[in-house]
Amino acid sequence: MKKTPIEEKFSEFYEKWVSQLEEYLKFLVQDYTHQSDYENLIAKLTTHHKNYYRFKWAAAHEDVCAFFTPVWLTPLENAYLWVTGWKPSAVFRFVETSRRTGTMLADLTDDQVKKIEGLRLKIKNEEEKVEREMERQQVGIADRRMIELLEMTRSCGGGDAVAVKGLLSGLENVMKMGDCVRLKTLKGLLDLMNPKQQVELLAAQSMLHVQLRKWPG
Repeated sequence: MKKTPIEEKFSEFYEKWVSQLEEYLKFLVQDYTHQSDYENLIAKLTTHHKNYYRFKWAAAHEDVCAFFTPVWLTPLENAYLWVTGWKPSAVFRFVETSRRTGTMLADLTDDQVKKIEGLRLKIKNEEEKVEREMERQQVGIADRRMIELLEMTRSCGGGDAVAVKGLLSGLENVMKMGDCVRLKTLKGLLDLMNPKQQVELLAAQSMLHVQLRKWPG
């Protein structure tokens, strides 16, 4: 099936974005003497992530459906998809596993661990809100007439404009809800860590992202 203009545009952006992430990863896995080196890396990575969401939200405003069936992702990446992106709670499982095995984040203090657990519970509640809203939207999408209208609108701009606009607006809203939980998770964890730990977390997340992308499938 031929890609829509937004699918073409975002596919190209995403490929470049992941490629840049892989470049950053080479620096993230190094050891540094000065705290300022870690802080500079953190600033670059957080800006890189912000650019992703800025571009995503602008593109989704034109064609939000593309982000619920992303043609730019591999089958494995799609398998890990949660409301158009990575699932926030998965990061907490990774942090816990890394800490216990001593591979990364082994120097987290008891106070940090306690605060991270508190954040995890808050994020879990936020995830559940997003999932409830997604279920509510799916009820509308499940209506056969709405599906036909949606497909008609995407292909030639026709259909019942009011009904379709309401559905698309709802999908865009739930997508942004999910993205906000992702951003809140990342920021919340980074705020609880020192610069070296922050770099370790970002390195691990980036490595997983790149490995999923490159996995043969």
